[in-house]
Amino acid sequence: MGESEIERLSRIKSKLEYRARIINSIRAFFSREGFVEIETPLRVPSIAPEQFILPFTSEGWFLSTSPELQMKRLLSAGYERIFQICHCFRKNERGRQHNPEFTMLEWYRALADYQVIIRDTENLVSELAQEFKAGHELIYQGCKIDLSLPWFRITIAEAYQKWAGWNPDEHFDGVRFDHDMVEKIIPSLPQDKPAILLDYPAQCASLARLKPDNPAVAERAEIFIGGLEIANGFSELNDPLEQERRFMQEIELMRHEGKPAVLPVKFLEAIKKLPPACGMALGIDRLVMLFCDTAVIDDVIAFPSDML
Repeated sequence: MGESEIERLSRIKSKLEYRARIINSIRAFFSREGFVEIETPLRVPSIAPEQFILPFTSEGWFLSTSPELQMKRLLSAGYERIFQICHCFRKNERGRQHNPEFTMLEWYRALADYQVIIRDTENLVSELAQEFKAGHELIYQGCKIDLSLPWFRITIAEAYQKWAGWNPDEHFDGVRFDHDMVEKIIPSLPQDKPAILLDYPAQCASLARLKPDNPAVAERAEIFIGGLEIANGFSELNDPLEQERRFMQEIELMRHEGKPAVLPVKFLEAIKKLPPACGMALGIDRLVMLFCDTAVIDDVIAFPSDML
């Protein structure tokens, strides 16, 4: 016979208390760094159209899949350093590491690029480790992870050439790219240190800026710790015409598949004034999983979607 709800909530009580302490420390970190905490709506008329992210609809609007568009509108209005801890919603995302409603940390810097936001992430996680683990190491699922700086970095081109035998920057194949990422690249990343994948092919740019000296790749990075994808960040695209072109490509694909998609017109208008900027999205639930040494997201969420 399985455990009751009360038994389960009692069992994870220490992890939820740990979670609260981590979130408090995250807020303190960004306050010290001069960031302003902001709030954006959870229910919005449009979101960034992305083929593989399926939103929940709400009376013709959407539950936010990310606060990204609204936060960048704030950057366009002159805000320089902002962060937010909020709930996001994505359909069909349920598993050991996924819940349809999850907690996201996003932060943005004006007049900076993705290398700066990567260093923010390194410093944040390193400081959390020193506070909660009294050092630079933690144990996750039996593996000792050294969080001391700098973290391991490798470009997508280098990783795919080394572990998959081809270069997606030269001959991009989306199906092969995704398959090899899951089957070959992520399993080959170092497990004893955090790993950063850099410079994704332009076809994976989404809202990221292309490298000025190499437009075949985007200034985008994903961060993995202990096999968990923890964060995704990039230098922001601030060309409204190029952004609209990318959005329309995604919308065409989504409508062909019968998925809801709306062009975010106010965002496209706002980024005409968007300064050079960068942003990072970090999954709070997965970060807490890491520090609590659990492989199951249900252990760090009081009420997962199928337990309501």
